[in-house]
Amino acid sequence: MADLKYLARLIFQETLAGINIPAAMQRKVRVAGTMLHCGEVTLDLRSFSQTRVVAIGKAAHAMLEGLRNTLPASLKFDGVASAPTPPAHPLPGIKYFVGGHPIPNEDSWVSAEAVLSLLAQCDESALVFFLLSGGGSALSELPLDSRLTLQDVQQFYRTLVTCGAPIASMNAVRKHFSAVKGGRLAAAAGRATKITLAVTDVPADQESALASGPSLPDPSTTADVERVLAEFQMLDKFPPSVRRCVEEGKIDETPKEWDPAFAKAHFVLVLGMDDLFHRAHFASEAKGFWTCCDNSTDDWPVEKAAEDLLGQLRALQAANPSRRVAIIADGEVSSPVTGNGIGGRNSAFVLACVENIVGRRVAVLSAGTDGIDGNSPAAGAVADGETLARAMSVGLDPGEAFRRSDAFTFFARLNDAIVTGPTGNNLRDLRILLSEP
Repeated sequence: MADLKYLARLIFQETLAGINIPAAMQRKVRVAGTMLHCGEVTLDLRSFSQTRVVAIGKAAHAMLEGLRNTLPASLKFDGVASAPTPPAHPLPGIKYFVGGHPIPNEDSWVSAEAVLSLLAQCDESALVFFLLSGGGSALSELPLDSRLTLQDVQQFYRTLVTCGAPIASMNAVRKHFSAVKGGRLAAAAGRATKITLAVTDVPADQESALASGPSLPDPSTTADVERVLAEFQMLDKFPPSVRRCVEEGKIDETPKEWDPAFAKAHFVLVLGMDDLFHRAHFASEAKGFWTCCDNSTDDWPVEKAAEDLLGQLRALQAANPSRRVAIIADGEVSSPVTGNGIGGRNSAFVLACVENIVGRRVAVLSAGTDGIDGNSPAAGAVADGETLARAMSVGLDPGEAFRRSDAFTFFARLNDAIVTGPTGNNLRDLRILLSEP
């Protein structure tokens, strides 16, 4: 059974290696002579006198590296990058900021000011690349109402992330209060040609949710904002300055798809859910597992998702009694914080499986492709049919750890936490469930 845990770790590591961002950028962005081929868009670089780059998100540094390696060395560009960590290899011409996540910090604020200043210099001769990835909402932020302070914005964000609203509802509110979200960066770049390159942790057809859609048309409306504020009773929790914006009717509408800002705007997906599934499926089958992929448990409560996926694994094993089998799932599960422990939704998912796989030849791994799981230093965890017995032998109780939201501590004691450090990527969480006869 230890062998299955090892194989689960290998599949995860090989999946991470297979979603290398600079390599993916070079597949999606090519230059032949003076012609730039980007997705289905072809542009002549001689048409532009200036190139600007805005990189926001957990994958900002890797995306910048990929773009720099793709464009001709003779093509110089200026830009702004905001990521959770400083760059290992800074590029000339780029102003770097270490933004806050999930709550904006001072660098988040200053980076947004730098982006707006950069885009204000653009005209129809400019080519602007927006490099977007997960986590971008907090990493670069500036309020639309100049009366709001950084402290106001931080309290505003704390209210949003703890109110229990779905991510789409939170984004609708964020976009309408922000000077840099919901298409407003596209508007700030005026008549420039804009290309958005995305490494996305959001479902297909919801691209405007990525980093709160700074360069894309916003489908949400002020009516949506009013409904969300009322439904989740947020107004009384906001700082007085934010409440005043609402009461004075100063929530401006965001740019929509017919806005002139999007006349020369293009969107190209660099990496998404399908890439994650494809790489994990390939790695699993290469290890000899009959593999099925499933994303039906996305956004489910952690215990319900665990029950469902383990049920799918049992059914797949029963249908293939002589073969090793695997279920690969992605997306995010919901794991409310109920204690003051250390952990996140990935280690909580594995913890929810521990008592249901006792004595079985099964391994379960769940980890974030960004290398971060909640407030822990790990990406996630792995367990097998022997985990409960090992835990009890050292005085660990999985139920108690789950109630205290302390899954990382539980698995760290067993050397079953998965620690990668920040990967510089951010597709989605990956769950790997393995079984053998």
